Amino acid sequence: MQIHQDWQWLDPAARGASCAMGNFDGVHLGHRSVIDLARGQGPLGVITFEPHPRQFFAPDAPAFRLMNAEARANRLDKLGVEHLFQLQFGTLLSGLSPEDFAGQVLMKGLGISHLVVGEDFRFGKGRAGTAEDLARLGRELGFRTTIAPLLRQGGIEVSSTAIRTALTEGRPRDAAAMLGHWHRIEGEVIHGEKRGRELGFPTANMALDGLHLPRFGVYAVKVDVRTGPQVGTYMGAASLGVRPMFDGQVPNLETNLLDFKGDLYGHHLSVALVDYLRPELKFDGLQALIDQMQADCARARAILSAV
Repeated sequence: MQIHQDWQWLDPAARGASCAMGNFDGVHLGHRSVIDLARGQGPLGVITFEPHPRQFFAPDAPAFRLMNAEARANRLDKLGVEHLFQLQFGTLLSGLSPEDFAGQVLMKGLGISHLVVGEDFRFGKGRAGTAEDLARLGRELGFRTTIAPLLRQGGIEVSSTAIRTALTEGRPRDAAAMLGHWHRIEGEVIHGEKRGRELGFPTANMALDGLHLPRFGVYAVKVDVRTGPQVGTYMGAASLGVRPMFDGQVPNLETNLLDFKGDLYGHHLSVALVDYLRPELKFDGLQALIDQMQADCARARAILSAV
């Protein structure tokens, strides 16, 4: 998959794509239905925005994203997307009228042949443009437009909001049913305080900056090591939260990979939340903590062996 970040200086070879457009936070089943409607109509493309427009307009609001840009790109690549147009969202793009966005960005800049959006899609300055406006502008400018209906599952709309709710309540399997894949946290392994190593449970630490925070606690996880000499998939138990045993303040993700030995600092992981095991706890002493961690790992192993 090729990633393009500039609509004004696009490689001519990337023009003419059939594109799905949206924020695609989570790349859930509803998003996949939009992408599938763009498939088979030419080179498959996705048009999205970075940072998320909501993040641009309200930078101090609570973190809400289900995926960072790296995780979204990895998921879109797995879906067979050939061109990811990850447009830089800022003052210029947000100030364009619906007509200018369609004419300057979609037609003149990207040269799309076909565009698919969800029926609730809004675009242009002040979110003034609707999906129907895109269809009209496409007819005028020379690209075809398909409006995708919202996807419902059991009478409930599949949405990023519903997925956030499931994760907040510690229901990762319900979130996965709407996503069509496990909810994953992806990024680089950073240095922590090395307490896990001292306790006999070395962990890979990852930051959660900018992401919606699932329920704090311990999870059974599947871990894809994406870079380095030990690339592969491993079972694990992960603690997501602030580490109350050690009076932590900043939430992070600490993952103990089962049956793994090696150094992961600086390498990239994808950690899939499979099952919620228990909430964060503050123990009476280190031995009680170690005993619980052993129980957590054993339970995670049993659960993951059956998945």
